[in-house]
Amino acid sequence: MNYLLWQSLRQFGRYYGDGLRHPHPAPEGEPQNLHQIADDLGHRLISLYLAGPDGRRPAMGPDPRWRDHPSFQHRLLFYEYFHGDTGVGLGASHQTGWTALVANLIDEMHRPRIGQPQ
Repeated sequence: MNYLLWQSLRQFGRYYGDGLRHPHPAPEGEPQNLHQIADDLGHRLISLYLAGPDGRRPAMGPDPRWRDHPSFQHRLLFYEYFHGDTGVGLGASHQTGWTALVANLIDEMHRPRIGQPQ
């Protein structure tokens, strides 16, 4: 669902341009255009798999084996869904479709947009 929302925000952002703005990330947030909101959502999704200052990746949960054991440090599981507050992966852990979506998300988030300065 997050990926579909991200794609939809990007599509609508292309259609409506920078004029359509909405408070983000909550009603008290600064008004942002749809591209900015999509970028924030994309970064949040990708960050589930990035190691934080403590070396822990939110999606992998608190089990120290995922952080400390050499055999598991770089073996990421792509979960069916995630805990809304902690980012811990839940449900089935071998979601190859989700893996492809995250790879596509990373590619699109870091590819220059047409007409945008690099």
